[in-house]
Amino acid sequence: MNQQTSPMLREQQTARAADDQRVETDEEFRARIREWFVDNAPDPRPRDPSERKAWVRAFHARMYDARMTGPAWPVEYGGMGLSFAQQVVYQEESARARVPSPLGTGLGIVAPTIIKYGTPEQRERWLGPMLRQDLVWCQGYSEPGAGSDLPALRTTARRDGDKYVVNGQKVWTTHASDADVFFTLVRTGTQESRQRGITYLIIDADSAGVTVRPLRDITGAAHFAEVFFDDVEVPVSNRIGEENEGWPLVRTSLGHERAAGAMNQATNYRRILDELIELARERGLGVDPIIRDRIADFEIRVRLMKYNASRVINDIIVRGEPGPASSVSRLFITMFEQELHEFAVEMLGADGIVTRDSDLAVQRGRWLTGFLATRASTIGAGTSEIQRNTIAEQVLGLPRDPAMPAR
Repeated sequence: MNQQTSPMLREQQTARAADDQRVETDEEFRARIREWFVDNAPDPRPRDPSERKAWVRAFHARMYDARMTGPAWPVEYGGMGLSFAQQVVYQEESARARVPSPLGTGLGIVAPTIIKYGTPEQRERWLGPMLRQDLVWCQGYSEPGAGSDLPALRTTARRDGDKYVVNGQKVWTTHASDADVFFTLVRTGTQESRQRGITYLIIDADSAGVTVRPLRDITGAAHFAEVFFDDVEVPVSNRIGEENEGWPLVRTSLGHERAAGAMNQATNYRRILDELIELARERGLGVDPIIRDRIADFEIRVRLMKYNASRVINDIIVRGEPGPASSVSRLFITMFEQELHEFAVEMLGADGIVTRDSDLAVQRGRWLTGFLATRASTIGAGTSEIQRNTIAEQVLGLPRDPAMPAR
């Protein structure tokens, strides 16, 4: 009997093994992701800022615990380890579900740097809590005299045994008021050493000597801050990479910063443009030939944005780095979002300048707020001039600007 049934059993076992190893198709993956976001939709967005922060952290913790966040992160660090095609699907579905953006700026900037240059202990210590939003990270790069020219930074770190003593100031630090941790560039070499004397340090925001002063912008919000370091003690174990060799890490961070949001922004702006088109229809403006022409132009560009973002993600998968093409994405997106919001305000006419505090504001003044907020788009994360330099030199192969640091 056993001899007669064993071939059948073997056939069943083989079939089960094949099922276990079958690769999920992109459409099956999309259906699974969409179902999870429907079943676990975030609660309505709170108006109170402190409640909103807790709401964001709680939702991302739920995603992390369900292994539904970190699409490009390796599985061993809590991510999903998705293929290129699945990352695109994930970004489309998360934008469709209106998943709240994580707090801080760490996930797309310092995380790839820690994965590439950090020690196993550093990866274990920082990556999981960062992805789960147990710790909110923000970038401490720009200074009053060193914005686009980062090698001119003056914040110093003096080695004293097993710690550094940090003194200096950072400015335009996004989400600094929410941060638990700063990933910071400091000078451990001489001022003349420029990029050859920079070190990459991780500084706890609650360390003695750290002061954060919010800066209010033209939207009325305080998304930025000044950060002061006065004799702040930082363990040497918080250094990523070697002393005075932080510049290659900076390039990794900046490249991923420009690439990280590319697909997310492409999918978000797909939705935003659709909402603007619907608003034009509701107000009877969809038949205006000038408005139709402008919308057609934005339609073309939002599709190009997606294709270019796909190229950047593919570069990361193939080479491990986004490469200079990330500057193309950054420049394209910043110009797009500025022009889109300018158009929205113009299309609304007088209604477009009613602030969000008024009951008469169209869609709670979102288009005016976006118009004001995107004035900074061509400055933050490297000015448009810096992006054009990178594209000219590293993509088009034009002569290098002698004033810029070597690669």
